Amino acid sequence: MSLRRRTVEVLVAAGLLGAALAPPATAAGHGPGPSVPLRVATYNIHAGAGTDNVFDLDRQVAALRALDADVIGLQEVDVRWGDRSEWRDLAAELGRRLRMHVSFAPIYSLDPVVPGDPRREFGVAVLSRYRIVSAENHDLTRLSTQDPNPVPAPAPGFGEVVLKVRGLPVHVYATHLDYRADPSVRVAQVADTRRIMAEDRRAERRPVRQILLGDFNAPPTAPELAPLWKELTDIEPGGPTYPAQDPVQRIDYVAVSKDTVRVRGAAVAETLASDHRPVVADLLLRR
Repeated sequence: MSLRRRTVEVLVAAGLLGAALAPPATAAGHGPGPSVPLRVATYNIHAGAGTDNVFDLDRQVAALRALDADVIGLQEVDVRWGDRSEWRDLAAELGRRLRMHVSFAPIYSLDPVVPGDPRREFGVAVLSRYRIVSAENHDLTRLSTQDPNPVPAPAPGFGEVVLKVRGLPVHVYATHLDYRADPSVRVAQVADTRRIMAEDRRAERRPVRQILLGDFNAPPTAPELAPLWKELTDIEPGGPTYPAQDPVQRIDYVAVSKDTVRVRGAAVAETLASDHRPVVADLLLRR
């Protein structure tokens, strides 16, 4: 039995998928030639710690592998950040252990504790079975957690990669929006996100396949997220994602460009390897 089929059966048995996630696509979509199937996921990995707050990267590798995704957006990724993640480079290690290409986009890059050691970094990442053609770390408006007196200002941590998926260029973005109850920073971040994605569409001068993966720290009905749904489709996985133990709200998202990507199905996967649950979606890329 293939890993993809086994993963789907496990999720169905858990009551998470129902008829939502279909098997790999073979049917044609719109446009010339068959559409291309792609399975994507998003997961806030909580710097390697589960709901028990114990760092256990083996547990997270197993959870990520079970998703059988071609592309995964990660949030709260430590790269030699500190004791909580054993000073390890989680982005590189996850890429190596899952045999996927990796692009890491730091939000924070701080001087090491010991001069000469690698920099301490924290941010988002994209894992991909497909080769990463290019990568960029965009600025978003942020309210720093490292500054004792922060003010909203542009800062990095909005990761973008361009992939070639069976000949089709695909722009994948990994993001982590502000967590505070006051939505004002998220309002600015959504505006920044839409501007960056619009610039990519104008630069391509042809239909662009765009996939936004991330922890938005707000429910789908939040007013600050409403502008995103003008250009993007929220895949609506059918369940909450946070907290992982007994989730009550959906704050983790897969969103795709309306005219160039079709959603075949989606689900929230059940795991306690982080304080969030991952979202996985089967897509069709239109030619």
